[in-house]
Amino acid sequence: MLDYEERLWAEGYSAIAGVDEVGRGCLFGDVVAAAVILPPHLVLEGVNDSKKLSEKKRNELYDVIVDKSIAWAAARVDAETIDRINIKQAARLAMKIALESLKTQPDYLLVDAEKVDLPKPQLAIIKGDATSQSIAAASIIAKVTRDRLCEKEWEQLYPEYGIAIHKGYATKLHRERLLEYGASPLHRKSFLGKIFVEQQQLF
Repeated sequence: MLDYEERLWAEGYSAIAGVDEVGRGCLFGDVVAAAVILPPHLVLEGVNDSKKLSEKKRNELYDVIVDKSIAWAAARVDAETIDRINIKQAARLAMKIALESLKTQPDYLLVDAEKVDLPKPQLAIIKGDATSQSIAAASIIAKVTRDRLCEKEWEQLYPEYGIAIHKGYATKLHRERLLEYGASPLHRKSFLGKIFVEQQQLF
């Protein structure tokens, strides 16, 4: 998990930021990105792609990453902006905001399968959250941040949709509640057309 980082440290880079986002495929809510700079050569046991970890493990590692990191930040881009500029651009914007929010600025970026619109040397790594500790740490911060929004803030605002359960993804429960209640102000309208067309075709 440190192969990319070790090569960059050997080249003289010291503040390497891992960057990842979560919520790209959701029907509801913000896309959230995180950026994390870890101390050189630090090994964090258990850090991996956030999707492969249990919720309990993610929450434990979140606290470890926050404690051990040189700097970390999370950023959100809302559903209205996603609809306006599209999800790919919104995810990249969230990554950029997260990076600009770091209290220590990085000298190199390792990004999960994306390019960030910043004039910094960077490498886009396919499945980076499974091969780079820095990106995996960012994926955990982003995932826990977004899950907590789903379970607390958004669930309280719109309890009828079951956001705390499905986290905004297009599950059977979520699609059923959308058909029953229609879209909330936090739903991504540009994502919903296909769902409603598919449901109409069933009847």
